[in-house]
Amino acid sequence: MLRDLRLAARNLLRNRQRTLVAVGTVAFGIVAFLLAGGFIQFIFHDMRETTIHSQLGHIQIVRPGYFDKGIADPYAFLLPGQSPEQKVVEKTTGFASLAPRLAFSGLISHDEATIAFVGEGVDPEREERLSSSLTLVEGRKLASATERAAILGEGLARSLGVHPGDQVILLATAATGSASAVEVTVAGIFATTSQEYDERALRIPITVARKLMKVSGATAWVILLDKTEDTVAAASHLASSLDAKNFEVVPWTALADFYNKTVVLFSKQVSVVKFIIGLLIVLTISNTQMMCVLERTTEIGTSLAIGRRGHDVMMLFLTEGALVGLLGGVVGVVVGYTLATLISAIGIPMPPPPGMAHGFIGQILVSPSLAFDAFSLAVLTTLVASVIPAWKASRMSIVDALRHNQ
Repeated sequence: MLRDLRLAARNLLRNRQRTLVAVGTVAFGIVAFLLAGGFIQFIFHDMRETTIHSQLGHIQIVRPGYFDKGIADPYAFLLPGQSPEQKVVEKTTGFASLAPRLAFSGLISHDEATIAFVGEGVDPEREERLSSSLTLVEGRKLASATERAAILGEGLARSLGVHPGDQVILLATAATGSASAVEVTVAGIFATTSQEYDERALRIPITVARKLMKVSGATAWVILLDKTEDTVAAASHLASSLDAKNFEVVPWTALADFYNKTVVLFSKQVSVVKFIIGLLIVLTISNTQMMCVLERTTEIGTSLAIGRRGHDVMMLFLTEGALVGLLGGVVGVVVGYTLATLISAIGIPMPPPPGMAHGFIGQILVSPSLAFDAFSLAVLTTLVASVIPAWKASRMSIVDALRHNQ
């Protein structure tokens, strides 16, 4: 094996120009794959964290069946305002904060305009960290749990024609079935990654929401963790620690429908790009290796004539292909990571994608798993590309090979 490696390295050095072209082709393909895959990874990471830190949190604890039947009658699934189970939640590994939320809906009026909305009663102090990715377009955040104020989604504020400081009236059907109303001041206007959400959502202090709906408690406890990667372990721990008859533990991935569909769509696109790059590498390296076999036909015949087996010849060419893949992979990963770092430092201005009202500054995120995937692609494709040329070299007739240049 070591002998084949030395011979393969010597053969590659014999024709440096061709070797550089082959290595450069592999490296170029790997750089293209890293940049494309890194940009998609950044989109996944940014969308994930923004969704978690503006809407869903990492985990939500609700009454069993709330997400299936709670739309029709949310107040039949109320959690208590204070509960010993909250202490259990706070002892979870990686726990950062817990915020109660009260979901409700109704009509919002300003002057002649009346529009349906979906609202959440929140505790501003506990939401400070949990909703860190909630972007304020105008005004300020909610100051306390008791002030009569609201923050409106950008689309909802636009439809009503309101700005911070304006008064609006919230009309809703309370849990008792009676009509209920409250006048609040628009404190601010926010935007999230979901344009659909921003067109109908508002938030008010949870104390005001409870008075409006004539209830106590919350429809959900929203949990924030230190790291998103701990979600599965934390959800599993909470599910085993809490009474399943009274509490349902729901990770954010079960609620982020738009994010999940985006991941599926973009992952397929990355797979197509990977296939195309792999095909180009295979065709290029296969052609290069075939030319090497033709040029070295007499040499191959001599090797077979002095006793080398066809298997040895085949392994020699496969080793040469693997070395090209290793060199191309290393160069491609290094250059790709360097370019990704430079591009990310500058930023990529992006227009608003479908479902969003604002553009963003894109970056390229090259994770260790993506770099390993790119390196593996380089080695595997060059090995595959070398199979047919190596097989043909090993199957040569000794007599025909020795007479090739005569």
